[in-house]
Amino acid sequence: KWLTGQNTFTRQALDSLPERSAWHQRLVSLMSRPLVGAVQLRNDTVIMLERLADADQSVLTVRRFVAGAEVTGSEPVVLVDPAAGGDATAAIDWYEASPDGALVAYGTSIGGTERSILRIVATDDPAAEHIEDIPDTRACSVAWEPDGSGFFYTRYPAGEEYDRTVRHHRLGADWRDDAETWAELPNPESWPDLKLSQDGRWLLVSVEVGWSRTDVHVLDRHHDRWWTIVSGVESETRLEFAVDGLNLVGMTTIDASGGRLVRISLPAFGDAARSAGDWITLVAERDAVISSPHVVGDEIWIVATSDGIDTVERRSGDGSLLGSLDSLGMISVLAVAADRDAGRALVVRDSFDGPPSVWHAAAGTDEVVRWWEAHGDVKASEMSIRHVTYASLDGTQIGMFLIHDADVTPDATTPTILNGYGGFAIAETPTWSPQIAAWCSAGGLYAIAQLRGGLEHGEDWHLAGNRQHKQNVFDDFAAAADWLVEQGLTSRARMAIVGRSNGGLLVGAALTQRPDLCRAVWCGVPLLDMIRFPQFLIARLWTSEYGDPEIAEEFAWLHAYSPYHHVESGTCYPAVLLTAAEGDSRVHAGHARKMTAALQHASSCLDTKPVLLIEERDAGHGVGKPVSLRAAEVADALTFLSWQLGWVPSPDT
Repeated sequence: KWLTGQNTFTRQALDSLPERSAWHQRLVSLMSRPLVGAVQLRNDTVIMLERLADADQSVLTVRRFVAGAEVTGSEPVVLVDPAAGGDATAAIDWYEASPDGALVAYGTSIGGTERSILRIVATDDPAAEHIEDIPDTRACSVAWEPDGSGFFYTRYPAGEEYDRTVRHHRLGADWRDDAETWAELPNPESWPDLKLSQDGRWLLVSVEVGWSRTDVHVLDRHHDRWWTIVSGVESETRLEFAVDGLNLVGMTTIDASGGRLVRISLPAFGDAARSAGDWITLVAERDAVISSPHVVGDEIWIVATSDGIDTVERRSGDGSLLGSLDSLGMISVLAVAADRDAGRALVVRDSFDGPPSVWHAAAGTDEVVRWWEAHGDVKASEMSIRHVTYASLDGTQIGMFLIHDADVTPDATTPTILNGYGGFAIAETPTWSPQIAAWCSAGGLYAIAQLRGGLEHGEDWHLAGNRQHKQNVFDDFAAAADWLVEQGLTSRARMAIVGRSNGGLLVGAALTQRPDLCRAVWCGVPLLDMIRFPQFLIARLWTSEYGDPEIAEEFAWLHAYSPYHHVESGTCYPAVLLTAAEGDSRVHAGHARKMTAALQHASSCLDTKPVLLIEERDAGHGVGKPVSLRAAEVADALTFLSWQLGWVPSPDT
């Protein structure tokens, strides 16, 4: 009853505002254009997760390279439309194509739960009956046999959120009989990820243990023998099989916060694991942060990131720099889909000024050619994008992107959104967002702070913003808001802060620690009770990032900033919109409910700065959310923010 009343009250408040319709129309227009979500390349076959024009949900498609025209793809054929069964909330969560591109394993779920069921589709006959039906395959990692006869994969115990293990499945066999290949989890929350060598001999199991450690093991299937490459070291290590099948190449943060490129010889293991000291460094640590390598022909490509902006470097087998792919602007690289045998790749480029596009590139040249793009009405020439730095409370220099319409000169009257995340080693990079495009094209300023806790400057930057150092993130964010005001780019009365998930925790901490910081807040699918958070859903996965309240010392860290525990009666808080989803299988909706009740009880100025809650029924954390629901959610938020900032925008411009 309470929840129904909250939703009804919020709907009455927002639906009565005339700008809500205009925001919604603009967002539907922006979200209805084609959008690529993921790309995989297998020989001449390209499998994409994409949303077609005016579609409500993404579909799985296949294209073929046109013979004689290397950078031309055929028209797409839809392999899987998750909503074809009649449920608009059905979504494709993940997929993995077989080495020859003939089969695709994929996971589907409904209502935003991400609790996937694994199925298989044939790319040359998508209408045929789908093969297999394996449950409990959330965020599944799949490593196909070279001949496509089966695969290794990860699965959870029935209905459980933890204890993800590795199994092997033969096509046509009963999945209940799939043998367990690897189950030596350091803890129940560990997260194995799989790769299989091209000849099928070596199985690589990389185990995420928390958010700053990767253990790596390899199975020699010819001799049925396991080797541990690295274990128990607080570092990230990402390895790939080299094209010769005799070596591994990869990125490690061992003795290198920003990462270094290394090589290890598989046949040289002998009777003991190869230690980190035995690895050959191909590219030493430097100012740029490097990510996992991609093998393209006889070259190794790495994505190097500086201030959140990506460049793709081409390296030889010994690590020498051969070149860099032609500049694609102020971008982030979402994916490099490589065909190691053909020596070519499809690079997915993302940016603030338009939806992701796909570019064809090849070994031996820096040239890139546009292969796929979504045409739209927001162009780079219409957007001003700047990267600036400012000082946090302790003097640390923090980066920030500023985005606005080229015709706007920000001043104290400019309606501004400040966004941040600051956690889980996730860097803030140039990324297409209809939310940003709509706000900026209507005349607003959008700022994105690159806070500690992310990966903008390597693993040390991440560690400076997690666990006992989490307050640094909140200080960085408050300093960003202060800097924007001091620079005359906006004012407190015209500023809103926005964050989702871990970013919801961020804005929750900001509004309780600095109620004067801004006028309005959008707090989406947030963690807010940091004392009880591990008790719900999959949240035990995050104790290595935040701390464990069952441990006295760590309880003290968490309680010191837990937003729910720092709501004080009689305080005038900013206007707050909290959004949550009943189907969210990551962050429990109870966080938003409790915080709503606490703020409504405590705030001394609800008559001018309301606290509102929206909880959706048929939605989750956001992954796979259909356009209709996503557009409605963002329209509600932008309507709330523009209303509270005293701004009557023209979002249809």
